[in-house]
Amino acid sequence: KLLALVDVNGFDPREVTVTVKGRKVKVLAEHEEERTTARGKEYSYRNITREISLPPGVSEGEVTYSL
Repeated sequence: KLLALVDVNGFDPREVTVTVKGRKVKVLAEHEEERTTARGKEYSYRNITREISLPPGVSEGEVTYSL
């Protein structure tokens, strides 16, 4: 069964972390960029955090995910 869809479009798979703890699934995606321009350095940072509670009857060991 599908519990949730989280849109992580624009993030590299290495920037996405999924953890299961305390009957919750946590999805964290973070992206940092540093660019040098004529005016100096520019930094950009994006992140997504989602926390989903497991429904009753679903154990933490049953959770799978894919990107």
